[in-house]
Order: sequence, then structure tokens, then C-alpha cells
Amino acid sequence: MFRSIALRWLASFIPAPVTVRWQERARSCLGALLGIAFTGGTMFLLLGPTANIPLLVAPMGASAVLLFAVPASPLAQPWSIVGGNLVSATIGVTCAYAIGEPVLAAALAVALSICGMFALRCVHPPSGAVALTAVLGGPAIHALGYRFVLEPIAIQSAALLVAAIAYHAATGHRYPHSGRQARVAVTPTNAANPTRDSFTRADLDAVLKRRSEMLDIDPDDLESLLRETQLQAFSRSFNELTCEDIMSRHVVSISADTHTTAAWDLLKRNNVKALPVTDTDRNLIGIVTRADLADRRGVDKPAPFTRYLEGWLRGDGLRTPTVGNVMTTEVCTIRTNAPITDLVPIFATHGHHHIPVLDASGHVAGMITQVDLIAGLYRQTGDTLRQAA
Repeated sequence: MFRSIALRWLASFIPAPVTVRWQERARSCLGALLGIAFTGGTMFLLLGPTANIPLLVAPMGASAVLLFAVPASPLAQPWSIVGGNLVSATIGVTCAYAIGEPVLAAALAVALSICGMFALRCVHPPSGAVALTAVLGGPAIHALGYRFVLEPIAIQSAALLVAAIAYHAATGHRYPHSGRQARVAVTPTNAANPTRDSFTRADLDAVLKRRSEMLDIDPDDLESLLRETQLQAFSRSFNELTCEDIMSRHVVSISADTHTTAAWDLLKRNNVKALPVTDTDRNLIGIVTRADLADRRGVDKPAPFTRYLEGWLRGDGLRTPTVGNVMTTEVCTIRTNAPITDLVPIFATHGHHHIPVLDASGHVAGMITQVDLIAGLYRQTGDTLRQAA
């Protein structure tokens, strides 16, 4: 018993595998290189080579690790580095002045800095080193007094932050990081009314509150990860049926030069709400719905003079506009061999109601609606229950 506990305890010291791709690792290393170089260069230009102020302080290296290697961390956000470093520098200088014993002053400076960062919501681990530097930095640092807060800490923190923002923007990375954007991207439209197997943001907040400890991940990011995990588990359970199995194979398509009145008649005659628009090679170039035709043309009633005037201003003259004038060209599609679970985020997040299904050649092979998806899920659930029985 004791041996197994000891082995588990020792195993906790083994580092977890790093799943970061090598491209991201290289991007982080290059960012830190440029960020530190920019920070030191900024200090050199502002203060000159003969200044008694260090061009770089050691905590900036630790800050660079956070800003360039883990920019999504709450500990690496702009307010964390600026607020945390300034608070810790101020506390460190104060402790150095007030307490003659260096070790006691250093310990108290770090402890008070943590308290201050928690209070101001700017926890930044390298800021603890800033407090230590203010106490143990030697005569050159002590001679600066509270000027140490501005020069070098404030200037170097701002320079490193500017470098991080510019570098992440140039390399297509989101920084400052806002978890709300990722949350919106994967949160279903009915997340406020969850099923028994789902969860709400209130559930997540309650669990985080019970833990009563700080986690190095934004709650919005955590919610997004959990919802993506739900979709992955859902996909694993319902990955036997493909879109080809549930799609409507009888698809009526039209060309872009079809008149809107003819398209409207075709929609009503086939009792459908959307028609794929294809070219002469049967490649999908758009989709037109009843809403497109009704909003732009008013085809179900005589067109008044104002509608003709709008058409003339659009360049249509007094002619009836064609489908190409009103169709949606950015069409969300799916392949015939895709599992039906791939449809869930499309319908739930993007608000689509009709998804064209393309075959291996890129031609329209069918159409899937929300009703088709529900029927497919019901069918798969029934098969699963029968197998379990």
C-alpha cells in the first residue's frame, strides 16, 4: 500500500508530455528573441550607454516566457505584466527602505507583492522576481529609489508588451487573449437551456468557486474546451452514419441566370425552402432561399415602383433580377463521407438550415436539413440501444 502511494507520488514529478507543435515552439522562441532585443534596444535609445540603470533586468526574461510561449494564459495578459511589475517594484523598494535585514525584506516584499497582485487582479509570476530585485539588486538599484519603478521596470514592461502585441499580430496569433471569442465560436445557441447531459456557464462557475484555487486558464477558454470535448465524445458515439446516409438525394438545382420568379415557382412546386445554384459543370456556386427571394424581390406580390427603382440603382434596370443577384455565394457545405456529427456545430453555431452535400468530385449530391439530422441521430440512437440490449 505504502509502496504504491510512494510510486504515485514520485510519478507526479515526471513532466507531462508537451503537445505544442514544433512550428509554435519556433514561433515562441523567435518572439522571445525579438522581444528582449527590442526591450534592450529601447532602453539603450532612451537612456544611452552610460546610464547607471540596467538596460535589462532579469524578470523580463521570465515575462518573455509567458508573453511569447503561453500568451493565452491569464498570467500573461497586458494588465498582469504591467500591473504586477509596477505593484511589486513599489512594494520591493518600500521594503528595502523600511527593513534593514535583506532576507526578511525580500521575503516580506514577495509576500506583499502576491497580496497586492491578487487584490488588483494582476498576478504575474515574474513580478515576484521584480520585488526581489528591488531588495537584493545591489547599490546601483538601491540608489534609484522609487525611480526604479519607472526606470527600468515600467519602461521595460511597456516595451516588452508592445513587442508581444506587434509580434503576435504579425504572426496571426490572438493577443491580448480574450477567451470570450473562443467561447462564442463553440457555444451552441441553446446553451442557456441545456439538456440533462450538458452544462451551463453557471455550473462551471460554481465548480471553479468550490475549488478555491487559481487555475492558469481563462474560464471562457475552459468552457470552450469542455464544449469541444462534448462534441468529440458525441462524435465518437455517433460516427457510424454519414451524411450520404441521411441526405435528400432528390435535389433540384438552378443556374445563376434563372429569373427570380422562376426560382420562386420552383421552390413552391417542390415544397422546399432552398435551392443550390450550380454552373454548367454542376459545381456549386451559391444557394438561394425563400427569404432571399422574398426580401429582395417581393415575388409573391406585384412589385411597386420603389422596388423597380431599387433594382435600377443596383444596375438591374427594369428587368426582373436573376438568381445570381440575390443568392448567397458563401455556402457552408459538407462531404458525403463526413459523419453526421460534423453537422451539429454547423447547425447549432452558424444558424444554417440547409447544407448542400458534395461528392468526391465537388458536385452537389444531396441536401441536408435540420430535420434530416434529427432523424439520423434518432436512427443511430435506436441502433445503439438495440445493440446494447
